[in-house]
Amino acid sequence: MAIYQHIRHPRIASRLADSPVKVADLLPRGSAINRFNTSVALLVTKVVGSMWCAYAFALFDLISLPDAIRSGTAAIVSWVAQTFLQLVLLSVIMVGQNVQAAAADKRAEATFHDASATLHEVAHVQGHLAAQDVLLTRIAERIGLDPVPIIDAPAGEEPTAQDPGK
Repeated sequence: MAIYQHIRHPRIASRLADSPVKVADLLPRGSAINRFNTSVALLVTKVVGSMWCAYAFALFDLISLPDAIRSGTAAIVSWVAQTFLQLVLLSVIMVGQNVQAAAADKRAEATFHDASATLHEVAHVQGHLAAQDVLLTRIAERIGLDPVPIIDAPAGEEPTAQDPGK
């Protein structure tokens, strides 16, 4: 007789079948048009979100700098704000977002693996506790104590007949 009956949470079985979510998993796989549009968008994002594109935009913007200088302070301020900063910073910000997204993906994957390892360790602890239950029951029987009642699911939950994880 076991002192405790483990009832595995339903999420455990589905988690064992899951893997960390990758960006590629979220891309549309429907029609050819959706796949084409996604491919074009990813290509443009990859090109514009590179430091090489930022350098190219900066060089391109410098072409109009002499005219802005000849036109005076207001034109220089306008050139910096409307031309240089907007065009160059667009690429620089995208590069920064790509770096942050990659770091977030690494953290999410590490968290996934940590949670999987924790679930594995908890399963071993449950096995250890089950073995202790057997020994405690034997000891109780030898010294003439009444059997310990089974501690099952919390109130409102139905216990299962057998633990699916064993």
